[in-house]
This record gives sequence, C-alpha cells and structure tokens, in this order.
Amino acid sequence: MIPVLVFDIETIPDVQGLRALNDHDSDSTDAEVAAAAFAARREKIGSDFLQHHLHRVAAISCVFRDNEGFRVRSLGSLDDSEEKLIQDFYKVVDRYTPQLVSWNGGGFDLPVLNYRALINGVTAARFWEQGDEDRDFKWNNYLSRYHTRHLDLMDHLAMYTGRANAPLDDLARLCGFPGKMGVDGSQVWTLYQEGRLAEIRDYCETDVVNTYLVYCRYQLMRGQLTRVAFDAEIDLVRRSLAEVDAAHWKEYLAAWPPTANQ
Repeated sequence: MIPVLVFDIETIPDVQGLRALNDHDSDSTDAEVAAAAFAARREKIGSDFLQHHLHRVAAISCVFRDNEGFRVRSLGSLDDSEEKLIQDFYKVVDRYTPQLVSWNGGGFDLPVLNYRALINGVTAARFWEQGDEDRDFKWNNYLSRYHTRHLDLMDHLAMYTGRANAPLDDLARLCGFPGKMGVDGSQVWTLYQEGRLAEIRDYCETDVVNTYLVYCRYQLMRGQLTRVAFDAEIDLVRRSLAEVDAAHWKEYLAAWPPTANQ
C-alpha cells in the first residue's frame, strides 16, 4: 500500500519575527509583542488571526499508516527547534513519498510550513518536485490544489467552495468519532506561555487521529474500502491507541465507545 501520512500543526506567534519587523522596544515581553500584533490585526481585519508567515510552528503531529501498521506521534522532542520539526516532516516526505492527508492543510498548514521552511533554510526536494526529476510528478504532485498526493479533506469535501467548509470537530463527532478533547487552537498560545507544550502536542495528536478516521469514512464513501475493511481499520486504530500508555489516549478512547456510530 502507499503510505498515508496525516498531519496537523500547532502554531504560536513568531515573536522574534514580529520584533524584527515592527521595531519593538527591547523591554517588551513576548506576550506584549504578540498582543500588539493581535490588536493591529484585529483593527485591520476584525480578527486576531496573524498572516501565515508570522506563525511559528510549535508542534507537528502525524498519523502514519503503511503495511507495518498504524502509528501516531508528534515529531521531534519538547526541546527541538522549529527548524528541526519542519525538517523532520519533510524528511518523511522525502523518504516515503506518502499520500498526504490534512484538514485545511492547503489553506493553513502547508502554507505555514512552506514559509517557515523558507525562513529556516529547510530543504524539501520531494515535496517541491513537479516533474523535473520524476515525470509522474508532472501530472500528480503535492503542490496543485486538484492533484491527489496531498488531499485536503476539508477543501475536497466542500467541492473547493470556501462557503461550504466544515469544522473537523463537527464532522468527526457527526461521524461518531470523539472530536476535539478539551483544547482548541485559540488556546495554544496561552498554553505555550504556561510551559504546557506537551499538552499542545497531545491535542495535536488527537486531531490527526480524528482526521484519519474521517479519511477512512471518506474512503468507504468512495468505494476504496469495503465495509469489512473499514471496520477492520477502525478496530486497528482502537487497538493501536489502547496499547499506548498515555492519558490523552485513555480519555480519547473513553469518549469513543465501541457502540458509537461508525
């Protein structure tokens, strides 16, 4: 089988970049620099959401499914730099040429990763391949919105119509899966400032599992999985998570009883 790599990132304001761009007073704290950027953005567009290049990657979590089984983890360690996290992600792409799957990856995760890879001097040759070295990539690559090596499930299910986009949490729960587990993206900066990066990584991991489960339902819908194969895949995910001695997976499984609609 072609390996499947489901990914999700969590980000914080690039305080160092904001200082460089906006000439902040050296006495300003990181929280003050970020607050000023949020306020300026809110005044301009009515939302705190910063431009993509001003997000710094704090966590990258992945589901990896291949012939050896199902695995979920966050890349790197709590102490790794942004550069290391991003380089690790693209190394997986370089090595396996996986099917990438995301929820809004085309609208957020990949643009952020691209900008931050550029800023950090990261190399990502396979991801940027467009047919110069591998002719197959001329017709199907990771970059084109309508090619399939990267499947942005949110964009695809909405028929590439932004007004039809749906939140992952809603779709996951409507399909009978647990959805988000007590944390959402708006809380990440606060958690990070409190030194709770481990919790951010745990939250990100539950999001990629939700995305993978919705992807399995999508494969069932389009006839790529039979009902028997789908049920077996769901059982594999349950068993794999149950083998991991971590509190967030115990909470996740408790919220996902075997009788839930699948």
